[in-house]
Amino acid sequence: MHRSILAVDLENSTGALRTNPIKEELRSQIYGQVKRAMASAGIEERWCDPFEDRGDGVLALFHPVDELPKTHLLSRLVPSLARQLAEYNESISATERPSRCMRLRAVVHAGEIHRDENGPFGEAIDLAGRLLDAPTLKKCLRGSSAPLVLAVSEDIYWGIVKHGYDGISPSAYRPDLRVSVASRRRRGFVHVPSEAVENPEERTMAVA
Repeated sequence: MHRSILAVDLENSTGALRTNPIKEELRSQIYGQVKRAMASAGIEERWCDPFEDRGDGVLALFHPVDELPKTHLLSRLVPSLARQLAEYNESISATERPSRCMRLRAVVHAGEIHRDENGPFGEAIDLAGRLLDAPTLKKCLRGSSAPLVLAVSEDIYWGIVKHGYDGISPSAYRPDLRVSVASRRRRGFVHVPSEAVENPEERTMAVA
């Protein structure tokens, strides 16, 4: 079955200050933030399979319905999630930020998914996972002040991003990632949502 894929992963989830109660709190936050971003982007939960837990992240698989073109994931869902994370982090006191600040790596891909009694699997999910865990993407987030960095597969780049659909800017995606899946070298493109580093008033104007 074909699915659009969104996966997110929390930076520094095993840090010394991330006690088990704080990890539980942050896990709940990740789930809640993704669901809120879906609602903000007009993505109904019925268009999404039940979330798959990834310990310090979430895997969301979206159905190929007409109301949810892949452009919505890039132009609506990811920017909404970035804005929410920025607002959440700004609300945390300076003393709590080292333990409770949330910064995410995210990946968007699409492909054929298999499922058994243990959950979804297949090469498309393998590729999403490799892009999400790519050292270059982790380095990009460490070197950025933004709360979220995004990787998209070459399939998403050439099929969606390249054409500038829905206000998407191809020049804002860099071909920085190289991963290997099934003995084949694959490329990923990195994007840092600009809305995440704007002030709240500017972010509101950008959305409008």
